[in-house]
Amino acid sequence: MSGTDLAKRFLGNAANAAAGTHLLGPEGVPEVLARIVPPDAQVYCPGITPIERAAAALFPNRVPEYGVATVTVEEVFGAIAETGSLVCASEGGRAVQAGLLPAHHVAIVRRERVFETLDDLFAAVASAPPTNLTLVTGPSRTADIELTLAIGVHGPERLDIILV
Repeated sequence: MSGTDLAKRFLGNAANAAAGTHLLGPEGVPEVLARIVPPDAQVYCPGITPIERAAAALFPNRVPEYGVATVTVEEVFGAIAETGSLVCASEGGRAVQAGLLPAHHVAIVRRERVFETLDDLFAAVASAPPTNLTLVTGPSRTADIELTLAIGVHGPERLDIILV
């Protein structure tokens, strides 16, 4: 499957799981972030990758810890096209829970890090797997015994994915 087909499949499946999806080049990231992140939001952005460092400069209310943030903006390890899932990894000192605690998670994924299947992901990390991999498919949702759906109880109530 071509890179373009993988990207389309991933974004389609992520949208079906109630994630906001955005496909663009790196130069478009600031414009999308300005649209989806409120200007007064308390933003956690680790600033580890070049994309994160550029994004971090956009937020006047950047906080040093995800525990007090209302929004996390981060580049994630990758994505799985067949499920529309994000792959968050504990590599390079990353806290995988940074995208799980705040109410809004903005995940930036590089197009070349979209894997076709879960097996493809595991094959890619087999030689040096991270200590922790977390798969995220859509905003948090749960239902009680009466099948009443609740969003955001066990994780972010809103998920936006920017594929660059």
